[in-house]
Amino acid sequence: MRVLPAVIAVLLTALPAMAQNLDIDSLAGVYKHKFQNGSVDGDKYVSEDIMEIVKLAPDRAYLRLALNFFNGHSCSFWGVVHVAGDSLVHRSNGRSGEGCELSLRSRDGKLILDDKDGHCRAYGCGARGTFTGTSFPLTSRRDIRYLDRLKASSQFKEALDEDAPAAR
Repeated sequence: MRVLPAVIAVLLTALPAMAQNLDIDSLAGVYKHKFQNGSVDGDKYVSEDIMEIVKLAPDRAYLRLALNFFNGHSCSFWGVVHVAGDSLVHRSNGRSGEGCELSLRSRDGKLILDDKDGHCRAYGCGARGTFTGTSFPLTSRRDIRYLDRLKASSQFKEALDEDAPAAR
């Protein structure tokens, strides 16, 4: 029965390496979510959250978010995310100078955002906005048909420039 502990030890050692095999190709695309929104004045309107993931390399992708919240508040983000275990993670000093760590993980058929310590929210969101807990169903994924325009955007170029030292 000494074989069983050895097998368990090998499996536990292999799990982190297996988790590193996050397949960006299966996540790349545009995700959209339309929903009923409103304002404190009682106005009702339809908003749409958008998330774009563009594969840059097997271990890196560009992520852009345009999220909407009650009373016209919003969150926006663009940057390069790196594979870290079973997540895509962006780490930077943030535009405000504070450390920003935004992660994206697949769980229960959804892609779910997490803003560690809320520092990304500090520079990317209005008063009622947040990244943490925002999710997109995996089934809402579509191909990005405007990829050339996206790659020509100032946001895409800024994200690549900001990530360049990390990619070396």
